[in-house]
Amino acid sequence: MPLLYYWRPDNYRNDLDMGAGYNLNQANPLLHEVEIGDSLWAFTRASNKEYVFAAELVIKAKTLNPVDYHYGRYRVWGDLQESRYFMVDGQPSAEGIIRSLSCKMDAGVLGRAFQGRSAVRVINAEDHQVLRAAAKNLPEEPRARTLPEEELEAMLLVENEQTVRRFVEGKDVGLARKRRDYLYSQAPARNRQLVRDLHDLYVGRCQICIWNPRSVYGKNLCHGHHVHWLSRGGEDSKNNMVLICPNHHTAVHRCDAQFDYESMAFDFGRHKEPLRLASHTLH
Repeated sequence: MPLLYYWRPDNYRNDLDMGAGYNLNQANPLLHEVEIGDSLWAFTRASNKEYVFAAELVIKAKTLNPVDYHYGRYRVWGDLQESRYFMVDGQPSAEGIIRSLSCKMDAGVLGRAFQGRSAVRVINAEDHQVLRAAAKNLPEEPRARTLPEEELEAMLLVENEQTVRRFVEGKDVGLARKRRDYLYSQAPARNRQLVRDLHDLYVGRCQICIWNPRSVYGKNLCHGHHVHWLSRGGEDSKNNMVLICPNHHTAVHRCDAQFDYESMAFDFGRHKEPLRLASHTLH
């Protein structure tokens, strides 16, 4: 069941400025009615106030946020390879196409019909094909390209600002200036101590499988992983980090496994793997 979503312009631009998240949140449980593999179509307003297409997220995971999460309990994640963010400025108006869809909406200002829990609506298969045809040749937003997160996290853990800068600028990505400045300065300066704190808290053990490298090798070998990835706008804070072994860290990134706060588990698609050690709060 595909969905249509109104993405507030300020939230859409902030998402791009701080690292495209390829996820959306809502208080309405209807958001979780979308099937894995279906599309969530988002529209927003361009700088000229016209309604235009913002993104197509091809859903690969559905997770729950903390109960008090500001943007709502329900979250969906788009497949990184299949999903698309569109350049909004310069697009022709999409209002006529949106109003032609099967979902009911008022004749007044379009955005007002998509406020609050009504921001997400069910559309049918025919609507989906209409939207695909309309968006087929739209240019994609360069700021939505993602960095290889495993490499980025490794850089932030052990390197300095200059090395991180060379790494980011050597990749074919279009990160916004605000996000680049954060990665160049704040992230490298803060990250090291947070990982040390997690090693102290969990005595070096993996929070998922409880592997204890200290008992075998006498060394701290587990990695600090950002639950909400840095390259997708995640904060560099202990409340956004877990300590996991290198095998699980690789699996989480290669499978693009997202974290579900209800089950306190990583969702790998075919199965979930919960945290077996959880002594600090995640949000």
